Amino acid sequence: MATSNLPAIHPGEILRDLYLEPLDMTPYALAKRLNVPRTRIERIVAEKTGITPDTALRLAKFFKTSPELWLNMQASYDLKIQAPALADELANIEEYALAG
Repeated sequence: MATSNLPAIHPGEILRDLYLEPLDMTPYALAKRLNVPRTRIERIVAEKTGITPDTALRLAKFFKTSPELWLNMQASYDLKIQAPALADELANIEEYALAG
């Protein structure tokens, strides 16, 4: 299984550094615009929770991106975090060999 050597970057870091800070927008202000609880955005930018499909759809609409952008960032982060934790267990799984 190939994984890149790039660090795991939480989508909350991207949201905070590339979207909120340049707009001088607080998590509270974004939450209000997205019609979600303030704590949802605060927890995402604090890197305590991930992006859900609901949040991805709302962020995509507001920032004129795609929901896949947000969900792919979350999936990439989750895989990079889980891969080392499961490395030993994954090493013990025998790969399926196609008959040829």
